[in-house]
Formats: sequence, C-alpha cells, structure tokens
Amino acid sequence: MAKKENTILDVIRGISQALVNKYDGYDDQGNRIEIGLKREKGNPMIDSRQGLMDGFGVAFSGDQLCIKYHGEVIIKDLHKNGPKKFERELEDTMASIVKYVKKEYKKVADGSLTLKPAGEVKANMQRMSNIRNWVQAKKCYDIGGLSDVVPSRESGERTIDDNIKKFLELSSKKKPQNVTRKDA
Repeated sequence: MAKKENTILDVIRGISQALVNKYDGYDDQGNRIEIGLKREKGNPMIDSRQGLMDGFGVAFSGDQLCIKYHGEVIIKDLHKNGPKKFERELEDTMASIVKYVKKEYKKVADGSLTLKPAGEVKANMQRMSNIRNWVQAKKCYDIGGLSDVVPSRESGERTIDDNIKKFLELSSKKKPQNVTRKDA
C-alpha cells in the first residue's frame, strides 16, 4: 500500500490541532503535559522567578516548520556551565519539542509527521537584569511527505526578485509632461 501524500494545509491543520494544549502546559482534565520545558520543573506559582519561565510556538515557511523557543536564563548558571553546554541544552529542548509535536500530531491527524532538521539552533540573548537574561531561539525543520509545495522557480511563477527587477526597469530620468516648475 502506497504512503499517502499530505497537502501543506492538512499538515498545518494537524499541527495546529496538536498544539492546542501546549499554551499553559495542562490538558482539558487539568493534567500537566510533559513537553521538556523548564516550566515543568517545580511549582510554577512559587518558582516563577527561578529561570523556569519558557514556552514555544511554531511558524511555517514554505515546506518548513520553524520552532521558536523563548525562556529565561540565569546568568550565574550560564557562566558556571559555559556556552557550549547552553547550546546543547537548547538543542535538547528543541528535540523534546519536536518529539512532543510529533506525538500529538499522530493523535489528531492521519499518519505521522516527518521533521528533518534544516540547520542549527539560532539564538538571541537579551539582558533583563543583572540576574536574568531572556533567550529567543529558532530552529527550522523540513516537513517530509508533502505533495503540493513546489518552489516558485519550478512552477514558472515570478519570484519577488523578478518583481523588484521589473519595477526598477520602469524607472526613467525623463520628467513627466505635467511638471511646470523651472529648474534652478
């Protein structure tokens, strides 16, 4: 039996439905959802200022799913562990988010979701205070098994670059006929 090709709309709907419960970390019955985020450690009402606030979202770009993670980083921990360990922690966090998305997608949609990394984690850190920093990270994944996503060059459509070139070709140094001012 041949594997069914999914359209991008099917995948977007499936992922959107799969991520319904991720917002606050609890399902409809009040059970805590384990995604692999820092906020799942300890009591969120008591420990909210111990570097445990974080979350994630997703965005689509063509045939890619981009996962955006944001969270707090305690400066003391960052200096103690070093940047390489911090990068590994970000990669591990992204991997646990992908695992969660795939698991939830399988529950709500036909078939499974195939995600292949399309690069490394890109992170941006911003200072909040002398104690905490805010990290924003992003990693994109190629979505496998899509049938209707075709790069625009192959489909014969004009790209943004082509449109910009066409617009620039319309420029001229001639004055329009309705200009009445005198050159100074």
